[in-house]
Amino acid sequence: MTESKNLWGGRFTGKADEGFVRFNRSFGFDRRLFDVDVAASLAHCEGLRAAGVLTDAESSQIKNGLRTIIKRAETDSRYFDDLPSEDVHSFVEARLVQLIGDTGRKLHTGRSRNDQVATDLRLWLRAEIDRTQEKLIDAQSALVELAEKHSAAAIPGYTHLQRAQPVLFAHWCLAYFEMLERDRERLSEVRKRVNVMPLGSAALAGTAYRIDRELVARELGFEDVSRNSLDAVSDRDFCIEFIGAASILMLHLSRVAEDIIIYSTAEFGFLELSDAVATGSSLMPQKKNPDSMELVRGKSGRVFGHLSALLATLKGLPLAYNKDMQEDKEALFDTVDTVTASLEVTATVLRNVRVREERASEAAARGYMNATELADYLVRKGLPFREAHDTVGRLVLRAIERGVELQDLELDEMKSLSPLVKEDVYEALSLEQTLATKSQVGGTAPERVAEAIFAARTRLSSS
Repeated sequence: MTESKNLWGGRFTGKADEGFVRFNRSFGFDRRLFDVDVAASLAHCEGLRAAGVLTDAESSQIKNGLRTIIKRAETDSRYFDDLPSEDVHSFVEARLVQLIGDTGRKLHTGRSRNDQVATDLRLWLRAEIDRTQEKLIDAQSALVELAEKHSAAAIPGYTHLQRAQPVLFAHWCLAYFEMLERDRERLSEVRKRVNVMPLGSAALAGTAYRIDRELVARELGFEDVSRNSLDAVSDRDFCIEFIGAASILMLHLSRVAEDIIIYSTAEFGFLELSDAVATGSSLMPQKKNPDSMELVRGKSGRVFGHLSALLATLKGLPLAYNKDMQEDKEALFDTVDTVTASLEVTATVLRNVRVREERASEAAARGYMNATELADYLVRKGLPFREAHDTVGRLVLRAIERGVELQDLELDEMKSLSPLVKEDVYEALSLEQTLATKSQVGGTAPERVAEAIFAARTRLSSS
């Protein structure tokens, strides 16, 4: 096993300390940039050819060599292990020189590892954002499917984790749909700023060769080129911005997970996870644990940590490139892996959950959650809301003292606190009417929720 030669050895006469060599090496994790590094090298080669730096024959030889490297990496499981390297860039160059000789050494003309790695990261992240968007759409689809399947079911809505007002279960599903929709929008915005090409900035001052950067950008599918070479090689805003958007996404998945965990407890009993996404206890035979959702909830903290770590790493760096920036990759790579896995598991859970409609609807009809509806009823009869609120509060107190729901109070007893109460109060206090009156856009009335489901389906189909 031979080691690839460093890309920077000419000025040095002494041997590097082996511990430092291991500490400095990034090939163990940045090898996942291999495909994009080769793609960027192919485009750079074309830029050198168009600038007259490479002849047509040299360009053809280099491109054929790079394509061969890609094929060998696909077919040889030990291809990366047989040539230990400092980083993925030195690995690709060493393999190229092995294949085609000294012509391969010409490829690095006019570029630095500084603009090379920035380009690779952007290419890689652009593709991963697209893949994350697909996972997001699948999770949203799972929420819509669940909403459609249980469109008539009601559950208690909560504030402060206290029963507040009833809502349709589909309304709950669509709340998370909207959160994930904002996540998709954020990632689309991030992608625009990722899709700017730094190649051609070289180490920090720009390239001395007449390389057509716009041509190279078109080859790689970039929408624009960077406007300042100092900024281009030292910028990792796009990494921070992505991890920031990913943190909000994970926050949303953690909230989904928390609701599902709570709702599947015996105390709530609204949901039950299937055996496909639950685990058991090594001691207690009766247990069915929501480990899938607990892991998603837990992994959100992991992504939040990457955001804090990268901000701390970059906050004091002088222009331009510094080796501290090597720390961006593991944080970025793990964020992508964590987010995509969490989205996949969340979608799977949503497709493997049983909604106990009867239990949920029974809970939605109890706990004085129609109290606001009674206040609104009195307002419609002409009472100012603040007086109506006070009156209903006293009626709730009486119901609590008697151990009954509001709709179980006698009509005369309600009238004793407000003569505006009539026989139609019982219809107003029904679960169906309590839901139906929330009929403005965004409300939980059945017709509004049906419209929202249709609108969600439409948005997904146009994605």
